Amino acid sequence: MKPLIPFLLAAAIAAPAAAQPSAIQPGYWETTNRVTSPFPTRKVERRCIKPSDVAKFMEGPSNHIYTCTYPTRQIADGKIRLAGSCKTREGKPVPISGQGVFTSDSFHLDARVETQVGGVTIPVRASTDAKRLADACPAEAAG
Repeated sequence: MKPLIPFLLAAAIAAPAAAQPSAIQPGYWETTNRVTSPFPTRKVERRCIKPSDVAKFMEGPSNHIYTCTYPTRQIADGKIRLAGSCKTREGKPVPISGQGVFTSDSFHLDARVETQVGGVTIPVRASTDAKRLADACPAEAAG
């Protein structure tokens, strides 16, 4: 029995690490985006995340208003760390960084942006929380 004990201990330690997902699962998700400072806002959306959308969702914020690049992008073992910049079509790039955690059915990311307004640096703090509501998307969301 003694030779088996180190093997069992090693297996018990390795099991939780192996159980960490490498990404969220596709499905029907509810996402809450918050800006916590300087001007608090909150927006809740429900959307279908298809298998082809998973990487884009996890690889950092970007949308039709601004384009972001993340030279630092670490997504592994249930943790995310991003660092890069975002810019609008007319604006200069502003630094953005974020870190968070995820499981196959949940996601949390805290982000920090340092933007310039009239020569003054304004720190912006934001977060995204998401939870998977279902495996399948309702017909109206699956589009």
